[in-house]
Amino acid sequence: MPETPPESHKDTPTPSSAESAMLHTPAHAVLPLWTLVVPFLGMGAYLAHLSYLGLAGVIGAAVIMMGCVLAAVHHAEVVAHRVGEPFGTLVLAIAVTIIEVSLIVSLMLSGSGDTATLARDTVFAAIMIIMNGIVGICLLVGGVRHHEQRFVLKGVSSALCVLAAMASLSLVLPNFTSSVPGPFFSPSQLIFVAVVSLILYGAFVLVQTVRHRDYFLPSGEGDLKPDVHAEPPTLKETLIAFGVLIVALAGVVLLAKSLSPHIEKAVVGAGLPLAVVGVLIAALVLAPESLSAIKAARRNRLQTSLNLALGSALATIGLTIPAVAVLSVVMGWPLSLGLDTKSMVLLLLSFVVSIFSLGTGRTTVLQGVTHLVIFATYLFVTVVP
Repeated sequence: MPETPPESHKDTPTPSSAESAMLHTPAHAVLPLWTLVVPFLGMGAYLAHLSYLGLAGVIGAAVIMMGCVLAAVHHAEVVAHRVGEPFGTLVLAIAVTIIEVSLIVSLMLSGSGDTATLARDTVFAAIMIIMNGIVGICLLVGGVRHHEQRFVLKGVSSALCVLAAMASLSLVLPNFTSSVPGPFFSPSQLIFVAVVSLILYGAFVLVQTVRHRDYFLPSGEGDLKPDVHAEPPTLKETLIAFGVLIVALAGVVLLAKSLSPHIEKAVVGAGLPLAVVGVLIAALVLAPESLSAIKAARRNRLQTSLNLALGSALATIGLTIPAVAVLSVVMGWPLSLGLDTKSMVLLLLSFVVSIFSLGTGRTTVLQGVTHLVIFATYLFVTVVP
């Protein structure tokens, strides 16, 4: 049969991260048993004060909390797939943001260390993990298996454009404002940047899901056809998923609160900078999306991988920064958002390399290795500043 021209897909809904994760999920596996059990284990672990029962209790509570994170993201994907776009993308993004903000706030409430920089370190860590770690692994895995991969340049360029603006306004600009000394925004500046971040993220979601959906559609060269979608869950499955999602999010928030002193104590006790805490938070929150992106790259679905990765980065800044900013203004917490010189260099390098490596619509293992070297450098200078 003749190849269908790209124009014929313009009215096809963009595969959201929910749909991408569920493409191969059979109907009977929409709600796996572990995703229903783990959230309630999380609530039980908190009520039983598991994290206060020595080292074994802390490890057990941490494992259960990670399970709650994975379960929450899974149930958010089920709900998102049912409600469709553009609301599906927002459901998943909001769920992930709640998890990330809860972890940040829990550690800020613990009061130990320089908590003013925790939000900055976490958001910056998420950007570096996504742009260099996840993207690097996807390009390397896909390149090793398929030699050369292709994607739609317009969609990736749009995402990088918005991401560069968000990152610069939120993490670089504070170093150059003069209303408040140091890498801080004044309250009015903080609110302004929060609103601007929401506007940019909302505009991107609108373009991705409504106005220019064809920019983000897979080219059809992978193992799956672009018009193949999983059957949406039933109303009963969606209601169950939504209810368990609430329980899972509550479990994450409560367990994060009980584990936050132990996390900081472990990092400081190991002689590591407090910025490592931000890396751990970002890695935990991004784990589910990372696995989905890597699996898609192995199937020669690089467009889906990049949609997942860059979409997660945009949600991290576009939703986390406004949420933390509002809490900072309301609670009177100091919030240092400006990056140091070393981090600004790495951020600039990441965007420059991304422009070149993702600027042709084709990638090989070389681009993947380059991104991973930058990511390894970021991790090294974080531990050895």
